[in-house]
Amino acid sequence: MPDNLKKAIRDIPDFPKDGIIFKDITPLLADGELFRQAIDIMYRKFKNEEIDKVAAIESRGFIFGSALANRLGAGFIPIRKKGKLPHTTINADYALEYGTSSVEIHSDAVSKGERILLVDDLLATGGTMKASAELIEKLEGEIVGICFLINLTFLKGIEKLTKYKIYSLIEF
Repeated sequence: MPDNLKKAIRDIPDFPKDGIIFKDITPLLADGELFRQAIDIMYRKFKNEEIDKVAAIESRGFIFGSALANRLGAGFIPIRKKGKLPHTTINADYALEYGTSSVEIHSDAVSKGERILLVDDLLATGGTMKASAELIEKLEGEIVGICFLINLTFLKGIEKLTKYKIYSLIEF
């Protein structure tokens, strides 16, 4: 685990609501060397996996996913909240603490058999990533792995993703 990257993550108490300690990645992003290191580590982990496309979750996942896709020479797929994509979409619901939410991708984002790497900044409860993986699989893409900058291990989100190869740079 890269300690210099972990040290750049700032805790913001009671954000976005009381009792939550938000892991703020903006200091890491603001430091060009640290940001490059994070992308380099992700790249080295997946460079030999023959990735066709990187799919990343709105919005902080886009930061890492698009940089990593560029580095891998792969295409990029945005996974967004419902109603944000302009073309024909498919969606998947996931549970929130109270109620449900939904993510979607364009219905033509993945071709059958394409090798897809899923990326997000942080793994918490795993619901959003599980729904995102379901979208890729519905379009018959092959999920090569799932990559996070941060895994909040105490929330046990990884338990929803046991059928996938998971990689995270930092654990709290």
